[in-house]
Amino acid sequence: MIFRQLFDSVSGTYTYLIASRSGGEALIIDPVLEKVDRYLRLVEELDLKLVKAVDTHLHADHVTGLGALRDRTHCITVMGEQTAADVVSMRVSEGDRIAIEGLSLDVLYTPGHTDDSYSFLMGGRVFTGDTLLIRGTGRTDFQNGDPRQQYDSIFNKLLKLPEETLVYPAHDYKGDTVSTIGEEKRFNPRLRVGSVDEYVDVMNNLHLPNPKMMDVAVPANMRVGLHQEEIARRGWAVTAAEALALRNSRDVVIVDLRETAERQKHGTIPGSLHAPYPDLQENVGAGGMLHELAATTGRRIVFYCAFGERSAMAVEAAQDAGLTNACHIEGGMAAWKKANGPVVR
Repeated sequence: MIFRQLFDSVSGTYTYLIASRSGGEALIIDPVLEKVDRYLRLVEELDLKLVKAVDTHLHADHVTGLGALRDRTHCITVMGEQTAADVVSMRVSEGDRIAIEGLSLDVLYTPGHTDDSYSFLMGGRVFTGDTLLIRGTGRTDFQNGDPRQQYDSIFNKLLKLPEETLVYPAHDYKGDTVSTIGEEKRFNPRLRVGSVDEYVDVMNNLHLPNPKMMDVAVPANMRVGLHQEEIARRGWAVTAAEALALRNSRDVVIVDLRETAERQKHGTIPGSLHAPYPDLQENVGAGGMLHELAATTGRRIVFYCAFGERSAMAVEAAQDAGLTNACHIEGGMAAWKKANGPVVR
């Protein structure tokens, strides 16, 4: 396995690049905007294909690299379902798995630092974001933080993991790079409390200044920039209501770009064709399944995904490949359900 821990000294942020093998798919956790060139250089040097970029939560101390990585690699951006960030193309919840070739991360909902805080478990490693830090815990006094929720996330979820589990946080300001669950149980001063009320009292009396970047980072991370707006401006989008009217047309084929697990969990548009987003370039290129389908039948390709981000990128790729009548359902499956579109499981 390829595992790299990268550091941004300005914000004290750790970013993690993970792949199962050289030449394979990779994912990145908690990327920082200013370091995107560095990440992509490393991806190229290690002969990797970046397919997913993940944030553990909406950060307040740096601007996320998710948007830049999406634009430069067409990777899938991933966060928890509670997030207010508009850049996210795949939203996960407790019990889901984030999978790439050769490995997967189990999704743990660990709110408290923020209400959209998640941790990700991969074998003997857990990526804890700002929920559990090395000899500390994330503050709970902004972004819908809640010390009671954080106590529950830490004591009833993270600390239940095997003691040898390696703890990789999103931040450290003392130079520590990794800990274990067992070490944190024994040596973390924030965890030396006898009750949830005692923990709440500790967290409510930290009196910390706001992060220096907070007023810039939080709004920037909430609105990285919807790719869909430009696609709609070009006339390559249909609303969910318009898609409902097109659904039974013989001149249209509706294409689902989501992963199998998403389809099983959230259902599908009846009659839609499954062509997963990671195979997009192959499918829309000359000789590809969707390219040949459009060429031989003249049918219009209508893409959809969970929220419209992946399908917006798919439309752009399809247009570049000569499928000039391709479009997508703006807002994706979420918009389709709001429009009372039929769903099958």
